[in-house]
Amino acid sequence: MARIESKVRDLVGTDADMRTAVEVVLERADGGEVEWADVRDELTSGQWGRLIEKGILVDGEEGFRLADPEGARAGLEENTSATSSSSSTSTPSIDTGDSSWSKYDKGAAVVTVGLFLGYSVSEVRNIIGGVMDVALGPLAEMLPFYAVVMVLALATGLYSTLLQANLMDMEKMGKYQERMKDIQKRQKDAKERGDDAALEKIQEEQMEAMGDQMGMFKEQFRPMVWIMFLTIPVFLWMYWAIGVGGNADPHIITENIVLPLVGSVSWTAGVLGPMQAWIVWYFLCSMGFTQIIRKALNIDMTPSSA
Repeated sequence: MARIESKVRDLVGTDADMRTAVEVVLERADGGEVEWADVRDELTSGQWGRLIEKGILVDGEEGFRLADPEGARAGLEENTSATSSSSSTSTPSIDTGDSSWSKYDKGAAVVTVGLFLGYSVSEVRNIIGGVMDVALGPLAEMLPFYAVVMVLALATGLYSTLLQANLMDMEKMGKYQERMKDIQKRQKDAKERGDDAALEKIQEEQMEAMGDQMGMFKEQFRPMVWIMFLTIPVFLWMYWAIGVGGNADPHIITENIVLPLVGSVSWTAGVLGPMQAWIVWYFLCSMGFTQIIRKALNIDMTPSSA
């Protein structure tokens, strides 16, 4: 009965002392029946109860008998190789030391929070827009505004891709995901077997793995801080240039843009609910350029545990 073999293997895998208990019962039963009085000098009442609870010991004529002696022995043999490698029953914690932020990362995060004020405070937006216009103003004079947005989308897509590739450890993130998948798989198997002891141990491991989840979050958010640090001023310049917001005046002359399925609209007209034409055009360009850049530079942003 492979079921008994599996039960013994799991029981011994979660509690090393149960190996001795199973061996004693195998020896004392000797192909027949065994009673509590025969083994109480070697087993605790808790171990005896678990053997009965798991169905390894079943009712006999006068006492208890092993449901499948050969399966029990096979379970012990299987566990010999399993116990030599604890990674088969639990996944070691992943070192998250490299995920700690440097003082530059923290500084960029603080400045980024301050830059967000530009979206709601016109004075901040005007200051940042004026500073950015020193570099972007000549570009707006040379090109139509739709081309300016394309250039900005290309630039932001390039540095966003490079920042993600260099600041995110995709191998470590892959290990985070593999660990959580392994825990979930073992938890599901334990539930199907009705192994409460193994389930309790896996749940404890799952709680410990929450630290790894925080490490993965930090890995993901670190490049986002730098991307927002560089991108928010670009957005605020576009706000400032075309006059987005109440009582805001445009600082450059723009012509209407022709968008698919929409037609000719002004840059500040809403085309997708509250989303205005300029930001829709920017996102369309950004998504397209980002995919081209990743293909051209052969950058894979998929977490890998290899």
